[in-house]
Amino acid sequence: MAAAAAVAVGLAGAVASHAAGAVGGLLKVRLGGDSQATRLVMDLDQAASARLVADGANDGHAVLVLPTVSAAGGLQGQGQGLVKAWSVDQTSGGARLQMDLAPDAKIKGRFLLPPADGIDHYRYVVDVISAPGQVRMTSAKAPVIPVALKLRPQIIPAVVHAQPISLKKVIVIDPGHGGHDPGALGAQGFEKDVNLAAALALKERLERSPRYVVVLTREDDTYVPLQDRVRIAQRAGADLFISLHSDSGGDANVRGASVYTLSDKASNRAARFVKQDDWFMKASLTGDRGVQDILFDLTQRNTKNRSAAFAANLVTHIDGKAPLLRRSQRDAGFMVLLAPDVPAVLLEMGFVTNAEDEAFLRDPAERKRLMGSVGDAIDDYFAEATRLASR
Repeated sequence: MAAAAAVAVGLAGAVASHAAGAVGGLLKVRLGGDSQATRLVMDLDQAASARLVADGANDGHAVLVLPTVSAAGGLQGQGQGLVKAWSVDQTSGGARLQMDLAPDAKIKGRFLLPPADGIDHYRYVVDVISAPGQVRMTSAKAPVIPVALKLRPQIIPAVVHAQPISLKKVIVIDPGHGGHDPGALGAQGFEKDVNLAAALALKERLERSPRYVVVLTREDDTYVPLQDRVRIAQRAGADLFISLHSDSGGDANVRGASVYTLSDKASNRAARFVKQDDWFMKASLTGDRGVQDILFDLTQRNTKNRSAAFAANLVTHIDGKAPLLRRSQRDAGFMVLLAPDVPAVLLEMGFVTNAEDEAFLRDPAERKRLMGSVGDAIDDYFAEATRLASR
């Protein structure tokens, strides 16, 4: 047993070493500009791309995820100009840059600069501009010069010892079915409509808190392929993925909610899903397939543990707000649960084939109450994670 443990430790060390060498590191963050246009520069030790999750136009909070960048330990600093504060933390999807912006500000552009003119490293540049509701004109024919052209070339180092930015968690809500995929049929209509109404209610509940950035896989009656729903969560650097569904069955008397996480039997299916476009290797790994498999297994195991912890928490909060199936916490190989790096659950809110459950799910007040309990479970889940991290 001791020898086996030593081998396991050695493998874990090898994995960490390979991963560290394959992932670009964040060197520092710098700011320059003024109250009309501000530039944030991330100095990196290799080339990188970024995905925009939120540009800050809606609530003043901008989020970008850099999948191949490591920000172990994190960085944060005082703002300048239109950026009031910034922070970079490490998520399962890569380094995540969050910025609190001034009112009417948003991200205008972003690009990568290669080493040049005596600078030996890459720089990822994010330009923030003041963007009032409408374009101002100095006359009928002369538009205002775009503020992006007024950026001062001098970059001033940011002060790292600053009041911490409020780190937001990215929650991806997935309303099941949609478009030509209606889901189960109840006496009053299709499942897809119930799922979307619940997702919008949960989004509203979460956005009342400054702690979250909420992303929906669909916002209307459109069809989104299952694998794309998973990719949306990965691209957003999601901290939690929750898929909302309404159950069905042959016995109209069966009712109650249940929560699913990924089953152990689906692990191989998850590996095949990941290898479809090799995104996992592109994100953080070398070409060593043995190392990839080990790291994949460790990542998936950790994610499954976190998913199970949230599922148990969710069941506790739902209990008393809605009927529960006798075995309310379950596992399955659903496609939307396959991401090995994003904690995920699928909530069956009740049976549309049961008259009482369907009436409950279609009642706006009851639906709001149920989604409120889901929001409470999310609050508690991240509060507990914060408590454990601070020990």
